[in-house]
Amino acid sequence: AFAVGANDYIPKPIHFAVLRQRVARLLEAGRAERNLNRLAYQDTLTNLANRTQFMALLSLALKRADQEQQQQQQQHAILFMDLDRFKLANDTLGHEFGDLLLKAAAERIQGCVRSGDLVSRFGGDEFTLLLENISSAQIAATVADKICHAIALPFTFMDREFYLSTSIGITLYPADGKDAGLLIKYADTAMYRAKEQGNTYRFYEASMEQALSSKLRLENDLRRSLQQNDFFLLYQPQINLSSGQVVGVEALIRWRHPELGLMSPVVFIPIAEESGLIDAIGEWVLREACRQAKAWQQAGLGALTMAVNLSARQFEQVNFIDRVALILAETGLSAERLELEITESMVIKDPEKNRHMLSQLKQLGVQISIDDFGTGYSSLSQLKHFAFDKLKIDKSFVDNVMDSEDDAAIVLTIISIAKILKFKLIAEGVETQEQADYLLQSGCDEVQGFYFGHPMPADNIAAMIKRMQYPQCKPFV
Repeated sequence: AFAVGANDYIPKPIHFAVLRQRVARLLEAGRAERNLNRLAYQDTLTNLANRTQFMALLSLALKRADQEQQQQQQQHAILFMDLDRFKLANDTLGHEFGDLLLKAAAERIQGCVRSGDLVSRFGGDEFTLLLENISSAQIAATVADKICHAIALPFTFMDREFYLSTSIGITLYPADGKDAGLLIKYADTAMYRAKEQGNTYRFYEASMEQALSSKLRLENDLRRSLQQNDFFLLYQPQINLSSGQVVGVEALIRWRHPELGLMSPVVFIPIAEESGLIDAIGEWVLREACRQAKAWQQAGLGALTMAVNLSARQFEQVNFIDRVALILAETGLSAERLELEITESMVIKDPEKNRHMLSQLKQLGVQISIDDFGTGYSSLSQLKHFAFDKLKIDKSFVDNVMDSEDDAAIVLTIISIAKILKFKLIAEGVETQEQADYLLQSGCDEVQGFYFGHPMPADNIAAMIKRMQYPQCKPFV
């Protein structure tokens, strides 16, 4: 009997009390087994398949496709999804809120696929999707695009709106391989390439492996360099157009890689932002810049303003205001000598919260400038509600201001907006005398750019202040 499936026996004569007890025990054992299976193969938060079940079913699907020899006519697609900047929301707003976001994101992903498609929560804020028997890669692209748009819509909880995006990597069977583990690895690699842009998808390409390997190496090197002081700051002077005096500098980070030499921020800042290292690097920049500004002040160089760029992650830190206050106290720099540069996109993402943040910074006495103005999507009605001190005209408009009527009109419009809102104006990327003259005549207050000075070491700033007087000055290189 046991050989054909029986799992218990009761000797004769049968006592019904014993029978009921045995049946109850078997039912309880069955429930326990089902619960164990659910825990083993299902994500309890989203009720989706978990990593174990997804990998098992993916392996079966690939084996079945091989046996049926349909790979010439049909193909499968594996999508690997990661919620951009979810960790920041989870850490900032709490794990309970993070769980609500994950459940809502899971529902949106399921709403973008066919009923028979396999969706799993692979782990953390990562999801995977198996699209079986698709006729072309374009179908996978269409689904990925649909998911990106669905996740980008606002999530509303407790009468507040929150925004996420997703990055998706796609691999195809049999084109990219026939092994489940390898296909997942490739999809993960493609996802990291998509993450460089955010809210998009990328198909796997063989060249991505080398790029990812280089990226991981740089991330590890960044961690070591934080401990070994391989970073340093250069400072680009900011000139008052009316007086010709240096009134401030912008602190710009550089990385002296022990093997690869001088690394551009364009290369390592995106890696730092992705890995979370930007928090530590940003704090180092802020502290070092404040320390240097105080040293110049003590050396009698006057009341220079130190401008420091903030990353979105820094600005969204829960304790950011406290960190700024602590660094000012540690370095002894007066708060009004510090200028923090933020972008349009950073402030309009969560206007109410960021308005409060800026107000707290203003209470400290810190100056606030909006960087790269004109390249974002803010409007005059939005900007007037924020406590800015200065608008910074983006280099892309200054480059062609003498040749392009459109760019000239944009610059004049930005200057007009700044005057209405009583903000100071600074233009970056000034490289010719003609550009400087035009900006002065148009009402711009300050400029910076290669015409007045490339980013330079701190020791060169004092010499430059003594010898440089606009407009008689020559380009300082």
